[in-house]
Amino acid sequence: MHGRAESVVIEGVLWLKLGVETVGATIITLGILSAGWLLLKALMRQQTADFTAIRLALARYLALALEFQLGADILSTAIAPSWEQIGKLGAIAVIRTALNYFLSREMREERGQTDSAEKPVVERAD
Repeated sequence: MHGRAESVVIEGVLWLKLGVETVGATIITLGILSAGWLLLKALMRQQTADFTAIRLALARYLALALEFQLGADILSTAIAPSWEQIGKLGAIAVIRTALNYFLSREMREERGQTDSAEKPVVERAD
């Protein structure tokens, strides 16, 4: 009975992990499409002087997707059968956390510069 319950929990966590990873991948796809659209609009209007706002738009999507991917990694540690696998997942989690930290920091810095400058490209492209 215990073994069957354990396998049901593991199966459920694997499906949940897959769902969370899918959400993360979907967010990245939406971010790329959104930033691509903004870039296209800026290029068509020949407003190529400053792409900071477009970079920030993409960065927001990437930061959110990284959070979902990190959540999937955390779910993996709940069912990881070996220390080696836990170590790999831990390394991936550290890398993703560091990426998210530096991405968020860059977004704050860029946003501060954009707020003090003239209207961002995103607003001009609308």
